[in-house]
Amino acid sequence: MDTFTRIMLGKKIKELRRKRGITQEQLAELIGTSYKYLQRIESKNPPDVRLTTIVRLAKALKVKPAELLKF
Repeated sequence: MDTFTRIMLGKKIKELRRKRGITQEQLAELIGTSYKYLQRIESKNPPDVRLTTIVRLAKALKVKPAELLKF
């Protein structure tokens, strides 16, 4: 995944998370990852994100995985 896509994915996750009133800590717990990892995903220099993580994020945010990649 290129840098632009990772940044846009992080922004989309942050947007949906805030719309649902979920903190980073709560979302991290829902998907079974650390708060620090989620914080990095939403940062300006995000790491690569596995497809399985995208699926878990989508489920926790109550959207389809493709919705996270629409930007």
